[in-house]
Amino acid sequence: MVVVVVRDDRALFQGYGETAPNSSIAPSADSVLRLCSLTKIFTTDVLAKLVKQQIVRLGDPLQRYAPKHVLVPLREQPITLEELATHTSGLPRELGSRPRKIPPFAYPDFNTRWQWLPRQSLVAVPGSSALYSNIGFDLLSDALESAAQKPYAALLAEQTLNPLAMRQTTFYPNQIQCDRLLRSKDNEPCAVTDATEGSAGLYSTPADMATWLKYLLGTGLPSLPAQDPAAQAVYLDPARLSRQVGLDHAGKPSGIGLGWMHLPPAGDPSHIVEKTGGGAGFTSYIAMIPARHIAIFFAFTEGNGWKKNVFKEANNILLNLAGLPPLPEEPFKPKSRPRQKRRHQPKQATPAQAPPAQTS
Repeated sequence: MVVVVVRDDRALFQGYGETAPNSSIAPSADSVLRLCSLTKIFTTDVLAKLVKQQIVRLGDPLQRYAPKHVLVPLREQPITLEELATHTSGLPRELGSRPRKIPPFAYPDFNTRWQWLPRQSLVAVPGSSALYSNIGFDLLSDALESAAQKPYAALLAEQTLNPLAMRQTTFYPNQIQCDRLLRSKDNEPCAVTDATEGSAGLYSTPADMATWLKYLLGTGLPSLPAQDPAAQAVYLDPARLSRQVGLDHAGKPSGIGLGWMHLPPAGDPSHIVEKTGGGAGFTSYIAMIPARHIAIFFAFTEGNGWKKNVFKEANNILLNLAGLPPLPEEPFKPKSRPRQKRRHQPKQATPAQAPPAQTS
């Protein structure tokens, strides 16, 4: 496990356990790890920059950036870039199961997803429901690539990674980087992951993530740029949606941003902006309290974080470091069981002196 905490312009790193089972080597700030779905907030960083540069608009339909002769499905209205970035496109979570011989985050590739898309029926009207979608973010990165007329990996490097000097953050790990990858019992292969550039493919290091946290908080000035506040803003109120699925691993969101979740509401002293991730033996997380200029990042390769909910624990650690009380526990809501139909019971004779039985 690796943990990075940034407060103002200071960064603290700590590694725990081993880089691989029985290695007896502790993780370092240069250990390589999978960001998994934290990749999505890099995609929306590029999106926000292209919006500011007037290359795209959030309300642009995905159809505008689709390959020739590909029809993007619609349901009452077209899918927009903003709906892809806020998980409200009506697309499913995944295209399908990854073939067994393909490494993690190396499927589906560009051609596979664009051949798949026209045959789909959206599960909801775009903008009406929030349904977590990995395939939606891969289509978003494809749209940004089309709009900028350059490969998405080059676009991400130009807009974000190079200005921040995040040179160990990549979709294309070399052998030296693969040798430094934290390993789990799954021991999934270290491979090129440009097939999921928008959703989950990025590799990085704790050192690079310390830079990323300072960028998000705007505390690395004057040598480090700060992220545009528009990239972290609230764009949707979940209460106005018909439903939301898969967005509440770290807590019930009060607001949905471009890849980010917000809890509790903006303006609350404990307002947290967060993003969860997981896959290929990794669990990852970023949470920050922008008003207090403090943020935490962690990634680990063993243990079931989804069951024990380390995300909520990390939120409370962050709040404690900021001198704030923990978030209130969400009320437990037992799952309702379907009402069973009563079997018809034959009437029994009632003694003459007994009153009739009462039924509800």
